[in-house]
Amino acid sequence: MTQSPALAFDPAPGNPAAVLTLAKKLLASANSLGEASRVVDALASNSSGWQGEAATAFRASLSRDLPRYLRSAHTSLAEAARRLTAWHDTLVAHRALAARYESQAAAATTEPALADARRLARELAAEHAAAAGRVAKTLNAAADRLAPKEPGVFASLWQKITDDPADALSNASAILGAAGAGLSLFAPPAGLAVMLVAGGLSLAALGMHVADLKFRKSLTDGVTKGEFDADFWKAGVTLLGDTAGTVPGVAAVAAGAKAGTLAARAALTAAPEASALSGLTEGATTFGRTTWSTGLQIQEVENPLAAWALRSTNPTVTKSVGVALPVLGAATAISDYASDSDAVEQTAVVVDGARGVVDDMPSTTAKVAKAWSVMSP
Repeated sequence: MTQSPALAFDPAPGNPAAVLTLAKKLLASANSLGEASRVVDALASNSSGWQGEAATAFRASLSRDLPRYLRSAHTSLAEAARRLTAWHDTLVAHRALAARYESQAAAATTEPALADARRLARELAAEHAAAAGRVAKTLNAAADRLAPKEPGVFASLWQKITDDPADALSNASAILGAAGAGLSLFAPPAGLAVMLVAGGLSLAALGMHVADLKFRKSLTDGVTKGEFDADFWKAGVTLLGDTAGTVPGVAAVAAGAKAGTLAARAALTAAPEASALSGLTEGATTFGRTTWSTGLQIQEVENPLAAWALRSTNPTVTKSVGVALPVLGAATAISDYASDSDAVEQTAVVVDGARGVVDDMPSTTAKVAKAWSVMSP
């Protein structure tokens, strides 16, 4: 509501839509941080099932305070999202009352009626200001109590995640991908489950990045104008990483979808008198079974480039390299939150780019070929 001639002021200033949008962004960022915190805690724990040189190197690269910072930031953002959602509801109610009082004032035909409407509006304004003050106080208290004491670290986390949730999804996917690769050595089904979740996060990140005009402009300016600057290379490496993380999971689902469709058709053809539900049940069962088995087969596919380069070494070394490369991606993802240094960011882009060329591209190609062989036996 804007200022009206009848009331001469706005008793309940504020933009409910903007408050709700901010609350949703904070909640999405909190969820991403929560997932990253759980994964980092698991990977950093010496009691976890992931052991060996790659695990030791990864744990050594972690800041001792990073897990605590992630937990604190997650709790703080979630609390802020809850408070802002409640404030949104209050703001909507107050603005509805303000609109009613404005209508009463505009329709008043006597001075007492106008004075009464303005009195109600002033009472609402006082209540609105008090409520806004309480919300601000609780938000400040939550930040003081839950956020890291080092404001630089929290400010960096806050800015990076809220300003670019797509990058937060990419980073979470990289961390989960490393966790899945490590788990696959000891428990392939558990590793596959984690890697499928990582693939889903990569797909979401890919969609958000492609929809981002600024992200697309960094790429198109490089191609059309020859502006191969830092933004171009960062966007290109990010696109490569998101695609590489997405494709294997999509390929496994595609194999499952094809098998499920064929199974449903076969069931209906064999028993045309049966209900469509029975065909759908058979199709859904086959879809899940084929997707899972294809995922397990894809998981066993080695990076052909690494296999060639390490063809004369011990198989244990080959497996360690297969885990170390995703762990390197997780380390660069974490560094995105651990430092605001341009040098660190540029180094991470170079490392991720090199890793994409020697690992992501050949591995993804080999995994898609495996999924294709399953779909076209």
